[in-house]
Parts: sequence; C-alpha cells; structure tokens
Amino acid sequence: ALESIAYQTADVLHAMEQDAGVTIKSLKVDGGASANGFLLQFQSDIMDVTVHRPQCIETTALGAAYLAGLAVGYWKDKEEIRANWSLDASFTADMDAEKRNGLLKGWRKAVKCARYMGEDTE
Repeated sequence: ALESIAYQTADVLHAMEQDAGVTIKSLKVDGGASANGFLLQFQSDIMDVTVHRPQCIETTALGAAYLAGLAVGYWKDKEEIRANWSLDASFTADMDAEKRNGLLKGWRKAVKCARYMGEDTE
C-alpha cells in the first residue's frame, strides 16, 4: 500500500514534467503519510529525487492560519511565512537505475492488468 502511494505520485509527477517540459529535482512533502520514513525513502528511490519533510507535517490547519494571518496583517507577506518552514529530514535516492527501472516496469504491468480486469468484457 505504501509503495503504491509512491508509484502513483511518481506517475502524476512524471505526467506533470512532460506537460510542463521541466524536470523535478526535489519534492517537499507533508500530510500524515509523510511521517512514514519508508514511504519517503521509497518515493525518493523510485523518482530519483531528494524528498524533504518539514518539522510540521500537518499543514492544512497551518495553511489556513497563515492565510488568516496574512489577511489581518499578522504577517507582512508570503516570504515571511516561507521563512517559518523548517526541515525535519531529507531522503536521498540510493537505488540503482536497473532496480528502479525494473520496479517501474512491474508497476506499469500491474496497472495495465488492473485496467484490463476492470474492462466490461461481457
């Protein structure tokens, strides 16, 4: 289940790279799943990027508070808010390309099989 999160994220980000014509070199992550070091290391390995996790991973409420603070003038601008971000951990890819490519090939095959099984073949 954790690996599937990383594979699905990789699929979306690769599509974004193709559409935008850019290469993603690092990710900043948050949310409950980002507390899992295995997931973040696998995400780093499968995408061959560095993944950064902040000290505060529950950012939905924090984001709302930042927006409210901007609205009432508590913070002067987005740069002041951006300065509040602090790193907890970074995960650097250490999987070799052959293994990565093999795992991605297996993922694509599994997705293709799932799509086939989901077709209406009556």
